[in-house]
Amino acid sequence: MRFSQYLPDLVPHDAISDHVRRLGAVLAGAGHEVSIHASHVDHRLRGEARRWTPGSPPPEGVAIYHSSTGSPIAAWLREHASAGGRLVVDHHNITPSRYFARWDPDAAARCRAGRAELASLASHAELALADSGFNRDELIDAGYARSATCPLLVDLDAFRGPPDRASLRRSATGRCGGGVSWLFVGRLAPNKCQHDLIAAFAVFRRLHDPAARLALIGSTSSTLYRRALDALCRELEVHDAVSVTAGVPHAELLARFRAADVLVCLSEHEGFCVPLLEAMVVGTPVVAFDAAAVPETLGGAGVVLADKDPLAVAEAVAGLLSDPGGRDRLVEAGRRRAEAFDLGASTARWLAALEGLAG
Repeated sequence: MRFSQYLPDLVPHDAISDHVRRLGAVLAGAGHEVSIHASHVDHRLRGEARRWTPGSPPPEGVAIYHSSTGSPIAAWLREHASAGGRLVVDHHNITPSRYFARWDPDAAARCRAGRAELASLASHAELALADSGFNRDELIDAGYARSATCPLLVDLDAFRGPPDRASLRRSATGRCGGGVSWLFVGRLAPNKCQHDLIAAFAVFRRLHDPAARLALIGSTSSTLYRRALDALCRELEVHDAVSVTAGVPHAELLARFRAADVLVCLSEHEGFCVPLLEAMVVGTPVVAFDAAAVPETLGGAGVVLADKDPLAVAEAVAGLLSDPGGRDRLVEAGRRRAEAFDLGASTARWLAALEGLAG
């Protein structure tokens, strides 16, 4: 079979882009012809994809559209499917526009467009796939008649090996003053609620550990929101204890996970949340807010909070770290949970779903 994958942006260190590239490799390894097309292709990945424009030739074989934000590709593929072309939609979730309304009106508009486009493709797709039950429910609500859940293709083995020693030493050096190390991995974005995380961290320092440190690792989705986070750190007097890194090489990321005492995620909207899996594989315990797909991804292998009041979060982290036996049990549960997303098993599910189209 021939598969043509489409997505708005193909960039390094991005969960959706990594998934698309792995899916391409999986399909090619099974003997299928595969191509990747994107409106924007990062210069580091130009050899792996073709740039899509409205004048691009029509898809060959089955078109797979990876839905994550508004894109003119959606309307183009809808026209293609209306003329008899074959279409599969892979829904990675689209952030509700309300989270960006006050921070980035353009991003909010793209989110609104993406939601409308997802619904507009429902009657044209012969199959829709989602990487979580939460996302599949959205597909059903949008009117997709045939849908299935296939896990995101994540290479967790890359997090099971030993970290780079130099990177680990650098991470350890950052903790030379002692104190508990909090970690968050993911974009700085309003829906991920780093403002709530910083507030909880400030309470934790005040009540439990004045030497605690918080590392935020991820690119910035909104400049205005990033400025507000910086101002909040200064207002709460934790600016010297909070570090922000736009992105790090894999070896450095692995070392950061290993050096952290806890991963704290207070995001209100996640379609899957890959960093939770990465933390569980490495053995970093997770404290997270009960929202969207987060509890589904954790599968009981993390501390899930119904309340993210700063005091409640700070006390949850303190309680976890003060109970070594409970922490160890949680870490072991996380490692077992991560096995459910083994790349081999996930690959088999994707092949079964897509090769089933031949029948």
